[in-house]
Amino acid sequence: MAYASRVMNHSKKLRDVPSILRYRHGSLVRWFSNEALGKREDILKARNQVYVTAEEASFSCTANGPVSSLGIFKRNVSTMTMRSGSPMLAPFSCSQVHSRRAFSTDSALPPHQEIGMPSLSPTMTEGNIARWLKKEGEKISPGEVLCEVETDKATVEMECMEEGYLAKIVKGDGAKEIKVGEIIAITVEDEEDIGKFKDYSPSASGADAAPPKEPSSSAPPPPPAKEAVEEPDRSPAPKTPKRTPASSEDRIFASPLAKKLAEERKVSLSEIKGTGPDGRIVKADIEDYLASSGKEVSAATPKTKAGVADAALDYVDIPHTQIRKVTAARLLLSKQTVPHYYLTVDTHVDKLMELRSQLNSLQEATGGKRISVNDLVIKAVALALKKVPQCNSSWNDNYIRQYKNVNINVAVQTDNGLYVPVIRDADKKGLSAIGEEVKNLAQKARDNSLKPEDYEGGTFTVSNLGGPFGVKQFCAIVNPPQAGILAVGSAEKRVVPGSGPDAYSFASFMAVTLSCDHRVIDGAIGAEWLKAFKSYIENPESMLL
Repeated sequence: MAYASRVMNHSKKLRDVPSILRYRHGSLVRWFSNEALGKREDILKARNQVYVTAEEASFSCTANGPVSSLGIFKRNVSTMTMRSGSPMLAPFSCSQVHSRRAFSTDSALPPHQEIGMPSLSPTMTEGNIARWLKKEGEKISPGEVLCEVETDKATVEMECMEEGYLAKIVKGDGAKEIKVGEIIAITVEDEEDIGKFKDYSPSASGADAAPPKEPSSSAPPPPPAKEAVEEPDRSPAPKTPKRTPASSEDRIFASPLAKKLAEERKVSLSEIKGTGPDGRIVKADIEDYLASSGKEVSAATPKTKAGVADAALDYVDIPHTQIRKVTAARLLLSKQTVPHYYLTVDTHVDKLMELRSQLNSLQEATGGKRISVNDLVIKAVALALKKVPQCNSSWNDNYIRQYKNVNINVAVQTDNGLYVPVIRDADKKGLSAIGEEVKNLAQKARDNSLKPEDYEGGTFTVSNLGGPFGVKQFCAIVNPPQAGILAVGSAEKRVVPGSGPDAYSFASFMAVTLSCDHRVIDGAIGAEWLKAFKSYIENPESMLL
C-alpha cells in the first residue's frame, strides 16, 4: 500500500487520491503487485461503478472526465462502455483535446500524457496535421497553440490543456488521415523525462499482441493425412476454408476502419479471423483476406486497361482534401436517404432592386457597406421561416425537431471546397448586419480559418448561383439534418403582356427552387413557405417593418 501511495504522489494533478485510497485499498494493492498481474477481476468490476481501468483506457476514445497519472479514468455517466475487448464509445467535446495519462513501471518510460487527435466537429472522423507550432522539448502552457489541425470543415488551432513539456511528436507536419483519438504527441511533466521518449512508438504494444494469436487459432491443420488424397478436389477453393472463423461467439468485433473497408469490398466479417486484441478484426486482416482470396486479381485486370489508356490520356490525380471527402460523403448520404422534392417559383424583383438602390445610397452617404441582393434574400428566407416554422425543422427517427432559432447557412465556394458558414438569428438582424457578417464569414472561408461556431447550428441553407455565376435555375441537395435548402437563380428581363392587344411591359424575374425533405415538409407546406418568401421579395418594404 505504501508503494501505491508513492506512485500516486508522483503525479501533480491527481485529485481523487483520498477517495481511491478509501474505497479501493485491496484493489490497488493487487493492481500494483507483480505477483497478481493476472488477477484483476475486482478492478474490472469496479469499472461498472465508478472507474475504468488502464487496460480499457488503451482502447477508449473518451475525452470526458478527469484523468489521473495511474491510467484510471473517472467515468462519465453518459459514456457507454462495450465489453469483450470492444472500444468504449464516448462523445467528444469540440473544444477538448483527446488525452490520456499512462503510468509505466519501466524506469525507461516515466509517467506521461498521450495527446490524441481531437474531434473538432460533429461529423469529424479523421483529420490532418497542417503544422506544429511547438517543437519537441519546448515547454507548453494551458491556452498555447500546439498545432493546426485540418478538419472536415476548416483548419483549427489545437490548444494545450495542461502545463508540461512536449516530449514527442508522433504525427509530424502534413500527416494525413489521422483517426479521431489516435495518438499524435506525448507530453511529460518533468523536463528530464523528454529524452526517454526519443524512440517512443504508440503502436508497439498493439503490434506485439497481434502475432501470437495467429498460430494458436489456425483450425485447418487437424486433417493433414486426408489432404494427400483429397488435395486435387480442394485446389479450386482454398480461400473459403482458409478464413473460416474458429470462434463460436455470437458477436464479431471489428474496428470502424475494418468495417468500412469490408463494406466497400463486400466482404463478410464472419469469414475473417481477427488478429487484433482479443481477436478483434483490424484493417490488416481485411487486406490479408482480400490478398489471399484472390480479389486482387480483379484489381489487377483494370491496371492492364489503365496502362493502355495512360498512353493516350494526359491527366493529373488530385488527392482528396478532408472537406472534399466529407462533402462527398454527406451529399451522397443526403441523396440516398432523404426523399427530395422540388418546388420552383418566379419572383418579380423590380421593387427589390429599387429598394436596394435606395438603401445603398444611404449606406454610401453614411460610410456603410453596400447591400447585396443575397442579403435581401437571406432576410426574406429568415422571415418566411418564422411565418412557416414547419420548414425550420429537422428529421429524427422518433420525432421532428422544430427550431425556434432561425440560423441560415450560406453556401460559399472556395479553392479549398464548399463551405456553409451560418448567420445566427437572421430574422432578428438588419440588412447591414447580415451583409457585414456574410462578407466576414465568406472571407474566413476563403482563408480556411473558419471555427466550428462559424458553421455549426444552421437550420436552413441558401445557395445562390445566380448573382455570382448567372445560373438561371437549379436544384440544390438538402444539407442534413436540415429539411430544406433554397437555390437562387439569376434575375432576367422578361416581356409581360398588358391588358390590351398591343400592350406589354418589361419586368425582372428571379427563379428560386426549394428542395425539401418530404419526411418533414409536405408539398402544401413547402408551397406555403414559397408563397411567404415570394411575398417578402415582391414587397420588400414589409421586411423593414
